[in-house]
Amino acid sequence: MKKLGFGLMRLPLLDSRDQSSVDTELIKKMIDLFIERGFTYFDTAFPYHEGESERTFGELVAKRYPRHKFTIADKMPCWEVSDHDMLGNIFNLQLQNCAVEYFDYYLLHSLDLQSYQEMKRLEAFSFLEEMKKIGKIKHVGFSFHDKSEVLEHILGEQPQIEFVQLQINYLDWQNPQVQSRECYEVCVKHHKPVIVMEPVKGGTLANVAELKELDQEKSPASWAIRFVASLENVFMVLSGMNTLEQILDNTSFMQDFKPLNDSERKMLCQLGKKIQSRFSIPCTNCHYCTAKCPQNIAIPEYFQLCNTIYNLSSYQELLLQGYGMASECISCGQCEERCPQHLPIRKYLQKVVEIVER
Repeated sequence: MKKLGFGLMRLPLLDSRDQSSVDTELIKKMIDLFIERGFTYFDTAFPYHEGESERTFGELVAKRYPRHKFTIADKMPCWEVSDHDMLGNIFNLQLQNCAVEYFDYYLLHSLDLQSYQEMKRLEAFSFLEEMKKIGKIKHVGFSFHDKSEVLEHILGEQPQIEFVQLQINYLDWQNPQVQSRECYEVCVKHHKPVIVMEPVKGGTLANVAELKELDQEKSPASWAIRFVASLENVFMVLSGMNTLEQILDNTSFMQDFKPLNDSERKMLCQLGKKIQSRFSIPCTNCHYCTAKCPQNIAIPEYFQLCNTIYNLSSYQELLLQGYGMASECISCGQCEERCPQHLPIRKYLQKVVEIVER
């Protein structure tokens, strides 16, 4: 299996204000090109695009290709589960949405210490093992957003787990908050293969000027993806591609993947430190925070404005599209509960107010 996976979290939209308005015709072309070039791995989840990600996979992949042509990974939304019975109800709905009889890879979604304890209480790990025994899951794992010592604790208590999905990129590799390197090393210690998410940090590493100047024939995204794909314990790298051009670029250098050499890895680590020093808000544009925002605030878009050269017209355009102003935040905190980066979103929204509204 080739090492590049198609992450279905940032699909192209017909209406930027509506995460469920996926552009089916364009996505169909992207999927066909991805499979035509010999790639098979797709990654989705219950909340992606308000449920349309799973259904889009079912319609455009599962119903159009024979089962041996694709590999599908899906995730249990831990924050939605309040009792044991919900595990089976959600799981069966996901099978239906994806139009498959089994998942090749299935994960508990976005574990941290708190959600891990809740999943233990609800016997979610036993549920996954039962689904594996009856053939509805081939491999069980979890995606993770917390400190390395928490990961060590979970893997120590759950030795049956077969893989872990981690956020790794050269910007976060030495970040003391994200702890990409430390978490990766815990997985190596426990002999757990790693799937990488956010290799391009939500697009942040797709426009690095220093890399464009270094080699105009290689995209900045290619450096980022090759950085993580070169790690020995990594068996899959997810890329949230949303254009045909991104499919063409990513598959071109991953068809016959060549790992980075030591000097290239060292160069990217140094560049990561340099970017970190000027990086303002470490948002990955996943949109988990906006799903239930009562004020309809375009949180990732506003953060992106702060991370780049601010343009007043860009903010006004977003307001004209019907989004709430950053100053209209009522501090309900729902966004922070959903953020996998554990960002102080309410604090950062005040920064947006200071920069763009005053």
